[in-house]
Amino acid sequence: MTDNPFQSSHWKLAHGRSLELGPRGVLMAIINVTPDSFSDGGRYLQVEAAVTAALKAAEEGAAILDIGGESTRPDAEPVSAEEEQARILPVIAALARQSDAIISVDTYRAETARLAVGAGAHIVNDVHGLQREPAIAGVAAETRAGLCVMHTGRDRQKLADVIEDQFHFLSRSLEIAADAGISREQIVLDPGFGFAKDAEENLQLMARFGDLHRFGLPILVGTSRKRFIGALTGRDPEARDAGTAATTALLRAAGAAIFRVHDVAINRDALLVADAMLERDQEKCARFSARVPL
Repeated sequence: MTDNPFQSSHWKLAHGRSLELGPRGVLMAIINVTPDSFSDGGRYLQVEAAVTAALKAAEEGAAILDIGGESTRPDAEPVSAEEEQARILPVIAALARQSDAIISVDTYRAETARLAVGAGAHIVNDVHGLQREPAIAGVAAETRAGLCVMHTGRDRQKLADVIEDQFHFLSRSLEIAADAGISREQIVLDPGFGFAKDAEENLQLMARFGDLHRFGLPILVGTSRKRFIGALTGRDPEARDAGTAATTALLRAAGAAIFRVHDVAINRDALLVADAMLERDQEKCARFSARVPL
C-alpha cells in the first residue's frame, strides 16, 4: 500500500479471505467474552449471548467480529491461556458456522491464536504488537492470517514525543513480522489509543494522525468508549458512543481504514457521512486535475 490511505488495497486473511480497505471505512465489532471488560464485562460471557451479539453487529454493518477472552483494561486480572481459549473458541466456531463475517481473535498468545484460526478466525489482533509472545508472528505466517499489530506504552519507558514513540515501537514489531515471513499484505497497524496514553497524548495522536501513513500500511483505530473520551465529555463508559462516533468521523477523514467499536450502528452512520464527504473531495480533486494542462 502507498501512503495514500484512501487508495484501494486488499488485506490478506486466513482461509483464503481478503478485505478491501481504503475507499470506505470498515467496522470491527468488539465482542468481549469476559466478566470484567471496562464497559461491557459479563454481558457476553455465555456462548449464546456472545454469538447473538456478534450476529447482530454483523447485521448492523460490522465487516469484522473481534472476539476476545481477556480484558485489556488497565489493572485487569490476567487469565490463563486455558480459560481464554475456553471462552472464545466455542464462540469463534459457532460464528464460523453461522456467518460469513470475517472473524478476528483478540489475543497476544501464540497458541490461542493458532487454535482460534483453526476454529475459523481470519485475523489475529495482538495488543502487544508481537512483542509479548513473538511466536505469535510465526502463527500468522503459517496460517496466513491477517495481523493487527498494536502499539502500546504499557510496561516500558515511552519516548517523549507521541509519534516518535509510535515509530520506535511499531518498527520493532514490523521487524518481528518480517523475520517470521509475514507479508505486508497481511498487516494492519493500530496506534493503540488509550494504552498507557493520557488524554493529551490521545488528542496529540489524533491531531498528528497523518504522520502514521509514512508506514505505508492500513491503520485500525480503537477509540471506542476510551477514558480520554470520558475526560472530554464527562460521561461514563456506556454513554460515550456519541463521543466515539465523533472520533470515528475525524479519524476517517485523517485516513484511518478500520474502526473497532462497541456500538456498530452509530459508528456506521458516522462513517457514511465521513465517506460521503471524502468522496466529494476526491471528485473535486479529479475535476481540478482534469482541467490543469500537463
